[in-house]
Amino acid sequence: MHTMMAHVIPPLRTRFIAAVFTFIALWGCALSITRYSIPEEMEEGSFVANLATDLGLDVRSLVQRSAKLDVIHSKNYLDINKETGELLIREKIDRESICMTKTTSCFLKMDVILENPIRIFNIELEIMDINDNAPVFRRRTMHLDISEATPPGERFSLTNAVDADVGANSIKTYYLSESKYFNIDIQTGSDGSKYVDLVLNGHLDREEHAVHNLILTAVDGGVPPRSGTASIVINVLDINDNAPLFSQPVFSLNVSENSAAGTVVMTLNATDLDEGTNAQLIYSYTLYTSEKTQELFSLDPNSGEIKVKGVIDYEESQSFEMHIQAQDGGANPKSGHCKVTVFVTDLNDNYPEVTIKSVKSALTEDVSVGTLIAVVSVSDRDSGDNGKVELTLNGQEYLPFLLNKSSDGYFELLVSKPLDREIISKYDITLRVTDKGSPPLSENETITLEILDVNDNAPAFSQSFYTIHVVENNQPGALLTSLSAFDPDLNENQYLVYFIMEKVIVNTSMSMLFSINPENGDLYALKTFDYEREREFLFHIEARDSGVPPLSSNVTVHIIILDQNDNTPLIVSPWRAQGSVVEEVIPRSTDKGHLITKVIAIDADSEQNARVTYQLLQISDTTLFSLDQYNGEIRTTRMFSYRDPRQQRLVIVAKDNGDPALSATVTIKISTVEHVMSFSETTELPLEYDFFTDLNLYLVIGLGAVSFLLLITILVIIVLKCQKPKPKAMKMPPPNRNSVISRNSMISQRSSTIADSTLISSDAYWYSLFLAETRKGQVVVRQPIIPKGAGYFVSSIPRSIGPSETTDSRASTLEQEPRRELP
Repeated sequence: MHTMMAHVIPPLRTRFIAAVFTFIALWGCALSITRYSIPEEMEEGSFVANLATDLGLDVRSLVQRSAKLDVIHSKNYLDINKETGELLIREKIDRESICMTKTTSCFLKMDVILENPIRIFNIELEIMDINDNAPVFRRRTMHLDISEATPPGERFSLTNAVDADVGANSIKTYYLSESKYFNIDIQTGSDGSKYVDLVLNGHLDREEHAVHNLILTAVDGGVPPRSGTASIVINVLDINDNAPLFSQPVFSLNVSENSAAGTVVMTLNATDLDEGTNAQLIYSYTLYTSEKTQELFSLDPNSGEIKVKGVIDYEESQSFEMHIQAQDGGANPKSGHCKVTVFVTDLNDNYPEVTIKSVKSALTEDVSVGTLIAVVSVSDRDSGDNGKVELTLNGQEYLPFLLNKSSDGYFELLVSKPLDREIISKYDITLRVTDKGSPPLSENETITLEILDVNDNAPAFSQSFYTIHVVENNQPGALLTSLSAFDPDLNENQYLVYFIMEKVIVNTSMSMLFSINPENGDLYALKTFDYEREREFLFHIEARDSGVPPLSSNVTVHIIILDQNDNTPLIVSPWRAQGSVVEEVIPRSTDKGHLITKVIAIDADSEQNARVTYQLLQISDTTLFSLDQYNGEIRTTRMFSYRDPRQQRLVIVAKDNGDPALSATVTIKISTVEHVMSFSETTELPLEYDFFTDLNLYLVIGLGAVSFLLLITILVIIVLKCQKPKPKAMKMPPPNRNSVISRNSMISQRSSTIADSTLISSDAYWYSLFLAETRKGQVVVRQPIIPKGAGYFVSSIPRSIGPSETTDSRASTLEQEPRRELP
């Protein structure tokens, strides 16, 4: 019987395997069993042998006789190729899974069965071992506990490694990683197995090396060799051979005073190289620690934490010493010692103190600079910078005071500037003492200083000049105004008395015209003023305090009398007896625009109150006459016709511009004649004579009064010359159509239409002389009787000029037209 080697055998070993197979085949033929040998782990489809050739069978008969392979007691790892007769690997074969026991030989038995006829061939397939398994330790990690007191030479058994391979491929030896404390001892058993022991070579010290980690390696004898490893963890067991040890024998540290209870000062950390109970430490004070220190500081026996327990005050004690021991928990306990020195750090916990001595609570405002107010002392219980203090004045730049250091810790509070009670009457002087600690502490002390008043301020009026307007016809005793002065002083220095400074004007004292309340300065009028007589007053009022010596001031008061519309216009032309009707005679041939007469009214008031306008109140024929509302001229608006009545009646009203307006009326009866009539002279001349005689007297009085008051050259003196008519009948020029003259007309030779005359007197009111112009330029003057004591300012109305002011100190001017004798 022939044998064949599998084609998967490595080329280098082909000859060796072929020889083995040949030997087996020859030996199998002798026993009638066909044997083959193949290495394990051949790839699927690998060639094992050609059964047709080896069994002497025709390849075609394998199919015809339905050849099949029957593996005995095993899985079918092989298959027959019926076309070629070859025996092939169907599935990888693992020798260790087929042969569980560690035997040198391992066979796989099978039968080749042919039918028609049935024939069975016995075949044995030897599975040869290859080194495909590495050594494996049953325990990958081995733990050993060895006391550090174990003597050298002590042995410790280790778990062996196993290798599924057999023969030369099984475990050959062991190796141990490098260690100065351990080595191994390898022994061989009766079955060839290798055993290993761990041997201690030196003394162990747990404190130096508590754990030893070693690697044990098992190596087999295969080519190439395979190996497996296991870890050996050796824990060195402790014995109490070390005393506790502090990091340093003496500790020095700082603790701030007033630290809160429970504040950790430090934590002691003594070390013991042992472990377990041998390293469990208990901290405690020794007998060398004072009871006071133990009252202020607590020591935790387990953690070694030192905490503040009491109140630490730098001012009482600046340092503390604590002697502390740490003892382990071994059977024979060992202990270590240290000293803790605690230095107390001063905190700025004491406020500086201010003490005020010899203080003055009040000063008069006229004290001199440098006056002592108080003596101040400062102190601080702290030390160093915390005990250095500085004293300042709050707002010193605004206060009239200063601090002068007189000695160490003592200061003088002095007046540095003049005091004025009227500006500040009381000072709250705040002294602030501050130490130089961090953070700085400060304390305030306030001194209240009252400034006493002296009479150093004169009364002051709110205005230097008062102008007071008073409407005439005021009630006697009427309040004009209140003049109040202010005195910033106090008490009697502030109480004011008001009075009028005496002044005599035209023999009249101001105190007869005005009165002032001495307590409150209310100014009253003592009489009723008449604008037409008094226009203004100028005097002084003085306010005086009650201090010693008293101070005073005065103010100028200007009283201006305002006009009131209290005078009714007075019609002075055409002249008429009281309540009579004025009669005017004109020819019927009068042309259009002929001046019939001129109504003139005067008003003693001033300005708008004296502005007089004229209106027609009643008229018999509105188409025949016209009235100029400003100058009062009555003129014809057309020529008379035969239908017009011979007598016309006009009612003229003269009204001023006051509020309310006042008025006067005059009735004029106009008669028309066919020719000019001669006037009787006997009735005119006595009246004209009397009028001019009185007028001359008043002119002399007025001119004399003005000359006496002004005492200077009169700016404008216009002398009015009144024309006296002869005591005989006047010869009238022949009448004509354009020159018929009414006996009540006023004819002026002046070229101006209106001549204004003003007569001013302080003793009586005067009427002005009014002149009326006619076309012929000849004058007949008529003047009504003037009541004495009445003063009037007369002006013609065309320019609407009001009355001018007059006072006792102003000049009176009378302007007259020279009289002209009528031919």
